[in-house]
Amino acid sequence: MSDTGKRRFDVDPEATERSLVTLVLTVVELLRQLMEKQALRRVDDGDLSDEQIEAIGLTLMHLEDRMGELCDHFGVTPEDLNIDLGPLGPLLPDR
Repeated sequence: MSDTGKRRFDVDPEATERSLVTLVLTVVELLRQLMEKQALRRVDDGDLSDEQIEAIGLTLMHLEDRMGELCDHFGVTPEDLNIDLGPLGPLLPDR
């Protein structure tokens, strides 16, 4: 096979790593937001004790702080995590 028939990819390792980190953090942020919404639903439904509400609130605050730390560490902004899904709009809701 000639060189013209081969496909070559010139991949920048740093760009690839950043894209992978952004994708992973996007999935983690989506799950964090879904957990937060579920917790708020349970609080609104009255399914939780005061102690459980306190524990969930603290956990969610720690998760949000940790996400901020990870974004800072990898040089990713919250806007980078909000993937544009074209006609469907952005992946993450406005906060």
